[in-house]
Amino acid sequence: MTRAESARKGGQRHHFVPSGPDRTAIVHRAVRVTVAASAGFYPFVYVVDRPETAIYALFGPVALGAMSQIPGSGRQRAAVMLRALPVGLLLVVLGTVLAVSTWAAVLGMLVVGFVLAFAAVAGPRAAGAAPGLQLCYILACFPPYAPQALGDRLTGITLGVLVLALCEVFLLPAPAAVPYRERLADAIATAASAAGDETAARPPPEQAAIADQLRATGRNLRLSSLPPAERPAGPGRSDRALAHAGTAARRLLDQLAHSGDLRPAGDPPPGSSADADADAASAGLLARVSVLCDAVAAALRTGRPLPAAGLVALDTAIRDFQAQRLAQASGPPHRVPGGRALRRQAAVLGTAVSVRTLYVSVMVGLDGRRTDPIPPQELFWYADASAPALWWRRLAGNMTLRSVQFQNAVRIAVGLGAARLVAGSLDLEHGFWVLLAVLTLGRTTVWETWSAVRSAVIGTLLGAVAAGTLLFVAGQHTNAYAVLLAPGMLAAFALGPLLGIAWAQALFTLVVAAAFAQLAPASWQLAEIRIEDVVTGSAIGLLCGLLAWPAGARREVRRTMGALLHACAPLVPGTVRGIVAEPPGSVPPPSTIPALHCLRLAEAAYLQFRSEPGERPAAMWDWHAVLIAANHVLLGVHSLPRIDQPTVAIPPDAVARVGTAADQVALATDRVAELCAEGAPRRTPVRSVFRPSTEPPVSPPLPVLIDLEQWLGSLAAQLARIESPSEPAPG
Repeated sequence: MTRAESARKGGQRHHFVPSGPDRTAIVHRAVRVTVAASAGFYPFVYVVDRPETAIYALFGPVALGAMSQIPGSGRQRAAVMLRALPVGLLLVVLGTVLAVSTWAAVLGMLVVGFVLAFAAVAGPRAAGAAPGLQLCYILACFPPYAPQALGDRLTGITLGVLVLALCEVFLLPAPAAVPYRERLADAIATAASAAGDETAARPPPEQAAIADQLRATGRNLRLSSLPPAERPAGPGRSDRALAHAGTAARRLLDQLAHSGDLRPAGDPPPGSSADADADAASAGLLARVSVLCDAVAAALRTGRPLPAAGLVALDTAIRDFQAQRLAQASGPPHRVPGGRALRRQAAVLGTAVSVRTLYVSVMVGLDGRRTDPIPPQELFWYADASAPALWWRRLAGNMTLRSVQFQNAVRIAVGLGAARLVAGSLDLEHGFWVLLAVLTLGRTTVWETWSAVRSAVIGTLLGAVAAGTLLFVAGQHTNAYAVLLAPGMLAAFALGPLLGIAWAQALFTLVVAAAFAQLAPASWQLAEIRIEDVVTGSAIGLLCGLLAWPAGARREVRRTMGALLHACAPLVPGTVRGIVAEPPGSVPPPSTIPALHCLRLAEAAYLQFRSEPGERPAAMWDWHAVLIAANHVLLGVHSLPRIDQPTVAIPPDAVARVGTAADQVALATDRVAELCAEGAPRRTPVRSVFRPSTEPPVSPPLPVLIDLEQWLGSLAAQLARIESPSEPAPG
């Protein structure tokens, strides 16, 4: 979707002026829709005299070409249209059958409206095609009840969609965007280069520039910055795995960006051979990390599956690294590294864990087939799940009032059902325009709906005056309408998105007047009917927007982010106490299933929030940072118990210290979760939560305690940045 289309869909009060590439894409799409609609309409009206077929051949391309925002290149759009065609035919059959009575049509509209709107959980392509498929049912469910016309209707819509698909491929096709795999490969290659140069000592300005580049590379992987067609947002195994890989890559880049203060400061001073040995071990693991990142990037570019041997080699390297750390810590005092070297080892280990997550997720994503369970199974649960189980988890997980997808589906279904009931009960002529107004003008917030309705009514009034004048002057001279229809469609589908909703409604009013005047005798009263129907549909849509979740995702994103942090808070002390328990392994790690469910809902709310226009307050939450913090918690819950099982008893005072630190971080997590309800972070500094000490917590130092303190300290720093940002967050 272009930026202009996003602005139009969001109903901005000040219409966004599209850039040159956006304008070109809009005009090209208008040409394709006009050609496809004309190719079916004119022959069926003037050659074979099949008006029923003609109207469906006209509205088929309009539905899937102009009303639907199907993302992707020309070939990608054509593929979606061809897959949507059988569904559209089924909806035409259903609408034709249920047109027998108003109540049958209303009940059908409720079900169809909800199912098609809820299909957005399947990804951007399904969401993009849903409005056009809604129109297939809307057209067919209105009187007259004419089952004998079903063949003509199916023929018309089939021809219209097929011609449109051909136009998408061969007539000014939309270019393909940079694939997500390519973006991910570039980001991982950047991480590989940074990990390979991690041991080099650099001056602070150069080090800061590299850190900024790594953070910027990670921001380019955010789903909100990707073209909709390239977002791995589907419920299938490959999409889930690649989305997981993107999260792991962002975390890896962030870790590398923050590791500058732990680099070796040139040659070690005399007597610090233990530090040199520790740094050498860190450099060795980083070198393997760099090689594996290069292999992952190459696999993403070529599409070749990653071998499982790479995962085995990394696991072996991590175990050897941990064994060496334990041997150093239990050796003579002069062989024990200092605090900086020990903390650097913990940071390098965290980097290796992120690369392991990245490797596994890309391995599963490129293969796409069901595999044996991969440890930790709760983190890679999708790898061995069946396709029906993956789909059911996505559907069932969004069947809640806290899901923005469920909220949008209910709002649309109720609005369309109410519109169909009103149009049928009042016997409105051309009543499908009422539903069309509800479908095209509804927004996720009541204020944006009002803005769209206001512009649409003004545009419809102006268009109705022009259409009434045309019908009065041209009378029954259908040739005049035939000449004006194609240029009118081109203008409506091009100038409407470019100039705003008022222009779109005005020009589309002219188009429908010119089309219906060719099918049956029409007078200037057709324009009056158009005004009546649009105003009725606008009122229904505005009422639904007022009563059903009027704030859109702005309120829901606060709720879901707060629930996510509340679900993550108890995981922190639960993980720490499970690791330091005596005897080792006697306390199982806490379950992350509730937190993973909250994470999916929060991600969906965040994506919708970023798609909704409107003024951003000067002080607001950095919701993306909240998601990163949650992923940081979840990864630690699953990775630390696997790599940090203590082999010796931990002193009680050290256990108490790390337990207290975990409790402090959990309380801070709960505090940030509660502040989410306020809608804006604090503008004053917060009290210190927890910072890892620069020296080992016990003597001799235990790697498990250092790793735990490093994890807790990193999470505490993230929470502090979220709670009291130094500058307004981008949201």
